[in-house]
Amino acid sequence: MLETLNKRIQNCLVERRSRRSRLVTKDGRCNIEYGNIKYSNHFAFLADFWTTFVEIRWRFVLFFFIASFTLSWFIFGLLWYWIARSNGDLTWQNPPSDHSPCIHNVMGLTTAFLYSLETQTTIGYGGRALTPHCPGAVALVIIQSLLGAIINCFMCGVILSKISLPKYRAKTISFSEMAVISPKNGTLCLSIRVANLRKTLMIGSQIYGKLLRTTHSPDGETIIMDQMNIDFTVDAGKDNLFFVCPLTLYHIIDKSSPFFEMAVDTLHKQEFELVVFLDGTAESTSSACQVRTSFIPQEIMWGYNFLPIISRSKEGKYRVDFSNFSKVLPVATAHCAPCFHNINGHHHLFREGQDNQGFEVIDISDAPNVTKM
Repeated sequence: MLETLNKRIQNCLVERRSRRSRLVTKDGRCNIEYGNIKYSNHFAFLADFWTTFVEIRWRFVLFFFIASFTLSWFIFGLLWYWIARSNGDLTWQNPPSDHSPCIHNVMGLTTAFLYSLETQTTIGYGGRALTPHCPGAVALVIIQSLLGAIINCFMCGVILSKISLPKYRAKTISFSEMAVISPKNGTLCLSIRVANLRKTLMIGSQIYGKLLRTTHSPDGETIIMDQMNIDFTVDAGKDNLFFVCPLTLYHIIDKSSPFFEMAVDTLHKQEFELVVFLDGTAESTSSACQVRTSFIPQEIMWGYNFLPIISRSKEGKYRVDFSNFSKVLPVATAHCAPCFHNINGHHHLFREGQDNQGFEVIDISDAPNVTKM
């Protein structure tokens, strides 16, 4: 019982370390932080205020939404109160019976705030109304109407932009949890599965990868996050994918591949991160979208292949079984890429034993001379 608990704790600690060491998480977020930024550079975010508002969290958007309207109502309420007081319209000023007010039924700060709210939101209950006796009040109602329209347009635009961000479309693009290495059409390939969970297509989809690792230059310089291009392809090519059903992406492990020098017993000892990108345009919104995920050495399985998930029903429809999307099965695979290319058919990994075709059974007539100790 204690051993099982210790193993679970160790597995959780290993998983946490892997999450911290990732540059890109499985759901595509970048695990990076910026430090020692000059204070003057923070004003660049205010200069690009539209992008700043679109990218901030929802709680801050809702706060600015409520604060902008409430504050504008209150400020203009104070101005309407000042105009009513300057004209002697307030109750405590005891206006005469033949007094001509600037605003009907604005007799204090509360009624001034209500008139400001009704004016900016164009409610118009009819109890409070502007008169033509005060030119300043006419100018103020024009200013408040224009400013209210600007606030409405800006906040509606921010909310609609946040709702329609391409990253939400990216959540309906799913990658397999694991990558596998197995033979494919006479070559050794690293395979990854990707699926579009919506029926609408991703137009002009392109897939590519980056291998991130720490390297050392001949000059002794340590390069952190050295990037190397990883080419992926499918059976029909690598550009303009027909993304109507789940696809299996292949990276051919040849002499130009960084995985060529790795083997089944050394793969999980490596330190690298394979980041996979899928770029495309959403068919329904025509917005560009990028989906990202990453794989660490512990998430690459050597000698396995994905289970088939596409079948055809009796009615003639194609059916995708997502229960097998990330499931794998063992296959015979060379334990290293050089063995696969140079000694074809040898050094394969099997779960079961293999018969030796050159073994012969012979009879020994004479008993061997055995020295007994």
